[in-house]
Amino acid sequence: MENKIGKYAVGLDLGTTKIVAIIGRFNEHGKLEILGHGKALSLGIHRGVVNNILQTVESIKLAVSQAEAIADLKISSVVAGIAGQHIRSLQHSDYVTREDPDSVIDKKDIVQLIENVEKLSMLPGEKIIHVLPQEYKIDGQNEVKEPVGMYGARLEANFHIVIGQLASIRNIDRCIKNAGLTGNTITLEPLASAEAVLSQEEKEAGVVLVDIGGGTTDVAIFKDNIIRHTAVIPFGGNVITNDIKEGCSIIEKQAEQLKVRFGSAWPGENKENEIVSIPGLRGREGKEISLKKLSQIIHSRVVEIIDQVFMEIKNYGYNEPSKKLIAGIVLTGGGAQLKHIRQLVEYVTGMDTRIGYSDENLASGSPKELSTPMYATGIGLLLEGLRIENAKDTPQNEEIPAEETIEASAAENPEENLPPSLDAGEEKVKAKARTRYLDWVVDSIKKFINDDVN
Repeated sequence: MENKIGKYAVGLDLGTTKIVAIIGRFNEHGKLEILGHGKALSLGIHRGVVNNILQTVESIKLAVSQAEAIADLKISSVVAGIAGQHIRSLQHSDYVTREDPDSVIDKKDIVQLIENVEKLSMLPGEKIIHVLPQEYKIDGQNEVKEPVGMYGARLEANFHIVIGQLASIRNIDRCIKNAGLTGNTITLEPLASAEAVLSQEEKEAGVVLVDIGGGTTDVAIFKDNIIRHTAVIPFGGNVITNDIKEGCSIIEKQAEQLKVRFGSAWPGENKENEIVSIPGLRGREGKEISLKKLSQIIHSRVVEIIDQVFMEIKNYGYNEPSKKLIAGIVLTGGGAQLKHIRQLVEYVTGMDTRIGYSDENLASGSPKELSTPMYATGIGLLLEGLRIENAKDTPQNEEIPAEETIEASAAENPEENLPPSLDAGEEKVKAKARTRYLDWVVDSIKKFINDDVN
């Protein structure tokens, strides 16, 4: 989207506990300049799935109106996130046979390959959300990372395919439309969070992103800058709150406040005599809660979540030499703000762990709260929206110069400028280029002698 302030985009995070709208654009340094943001309680979403459209629409409208008021503009389209236990992923290989193997591979060939995968038959009620290319293969040559510009008759690729329930996807679309907006695209939330908090070096070395939200815990594993595995675990911060509520016999609001202000994932940090008082309801006597007991309740549930995450890491096969995850684990999402959770994750998994913040993507002067882990998904969705906006200005079918173009440029430039990718089948082109290069040298010498004589 573009207006007097330039090109901007909107990320819409549809979470279980909150709905966030963030409007932003890139500044001259390539950092995110936040124009406006809004937040509303999420009352119609449970574990990442819409279960009340009317309430969700109202929450979207409230968050968007807050962001619009701060940015002083009217937005029309958003990039929304999707999660939920209905999400699953699979690996798939596919290929295309090219009509002209002597022409270079271009973006149209990649698009055709992806379109073939998108036509795969899914289980009833399912829809493909993402088709993510991994390694390519050209005429049997393995581990090709960038096929554009190469030659070959058979182009193959391995794909990571993300699939979701069609009903859930449609409900998100319906909520966005009923809120008076258009959905640019729907993005898997862990992929969005990864864009916000992971560096290229981490993705190259091998890293696990763990986004602990209110209703779900999302997992994304990267290696060699390629997405290798995704999963959505149907447990998040809300189950911890619910356990505190039941274990301490208090209401949900009090349980959430206890978790945020005094909660710890490591029981050994609290002494037996550390007590916090909770006001009673409607004139009743208050309660005294042991912080030791509180941390024990939290610890039990967090260990269960970490065990599920570790199982996904094991399913990926991280013990294999080629699949080592050198960068370890990066925690983000609201649950990553729980005290001592980093140490507990390191203890359970034995992997280096850090908390992921999105502040490296934000321009100076951005609201401080947006750099916290709980806004990582919203920032990632905003980045995806800006990528889509910028792609609109980029030609989709850029052609690699044909042989005639290579011949023409060779006649005008020194031989060392010839493309190094020319193979044995291009010897005629190289021979013509050498001849024209020698002609160019002779002409240059003649011109120099004539100029000197004159």
